[in-house]
Amino acid sequence: MKSIYSVSQVNAYIKNMFTQDFLLRNLSVKGEVSNCKYHTSGHLYFTLKDESGAIACVMFAGQRRGLAFSMKNGDKVVVEGSVDVYQRDGRYQLYARKITLQGMGLLYERFLALKSELEEMGMFAPEYKKPIPRFIRTLGVVTAPVGAAIQDIRNIASRRNPYVQIVLYPALVQGEGARESIVNGIHALEDFGVDVMIVGRGGGSIEDLWAFNEEDVARAVFHCSVPVISAVGHETDTTIIDYVSDLRAPTPSAAAELAVYDYHAFMETLLGYHKRIQSGMDGRLSLAREKFFRYQMRLKYVSPQSQIREKQQYLADMEEKLRQGIKRRMEQAKGQLELYGERLKGLSPLHKLQQGFSYASDQRGKTLVSISQAERGDLITLQVTDGTLKARVEEICPGAYAAGQEE
Repeated sequence: MKSIYSVSQVNAYIKNMFTQDFLLRNLSVKGEVSNCKYHTSGHLYFTLKDESGAIACVMFAGQRRGLAFSMKNGDKVVVEGSVDVYQRDGRYQLYARKITLQGMGLLYERFLALKSELEEMGMFAPEYKKPIPRFIRTLGVVTAPVGAAIQDIRNIASRRNPYVQIVLYPALVQGEGARESIVNGIHALEDFGVDVMIVGRGGGSIEDLWAFNEEDVARAVFHCSVPVISAVGHETDTTIIDYVSDLRAPTPSAAAELAVYDYHAFMETLLGYHKRIQSGMDGRLSLAREKFFRYQMRLKYVSPQSQIREKQQYLADMEEKLRQGIKRRMEQAKGQLELYGERLKGLSPLHKLQQGFSYASDQRGKTLVSISQAERGDLITLQVTDGTLKARVEEICPGAYAAGQEE
């Protein structure tokens, strides 16, 4: 009886046949890319075709390190990988491990090999990168003496700072002798003592730019004591010296902008700083002047001379106050004295005598104040204003005042 197999069994058998074929495990296929699709998962799906055939291809995300460029429809490439059967669908496809552009494959492989070697030696390490000086006086340029690159560098450098001196080493930048010429230019400008160096050229194919992928050029850049800015090709071009140099510029124009500071912007910044400093100093001086005046007034207030003057003024005021007080007290005392004088005057015997009264005393000098103290015939003395009178009592007559007292 004839055997009957399932679809899965047939697919598995075919897959096993593919697996046992040594040629299909490791082969390189060239062709044109079509139906190129970058999946969100990171996988790359495309079709590789030529004039009479096509094969489905896939590069999984884990193998994308083997693709060093952005692949697109129409690219002619060489795909390295294995042919295997996708058992579920029963179709075979090429599983890519490495993809290179056709025609530049050998050069690109040399590029990757040298890049890997120099990277392992540490020549790309950031700790070896020298800082680009902010302010320079001399700019060295290693490039072709004619072409857009040197013109762009000259125009931008002179516009940004006309005082920067540009020293050009006219080097061959492609073809035979370009490697030696670039290395000699780097050494010459280093010996000349430029502040920073631009090494580069305008855009071109990988063959045109290959001199900047040479190991001798990379080592010259790495060992150069002057900071080096690489400026090779356009923004999408990448060469070995871009990794070795201290700074990579996407274009020669950008390299000039990175190397030469903008003098006019710098002067504007300095002017702004000057105004800020001047304003700050004016404010500080004004504040210090106010503090000085305050301290000066306080010093005048607390100084010995000021204290002496103040005490002198105080003593003068007190002296005047005392003088005025004494004067008032004397005037008050004088007024009281006059009052007391008038009162005493009214009580003075002499004053009484001047008013017609007299003072009588007996022979013993005892004052006679009553008629009972004298008898008829007694000698008495009468004291008047201008002298004394001697008299004898002839008669004693009681007066009305005495009679009133008796009552």
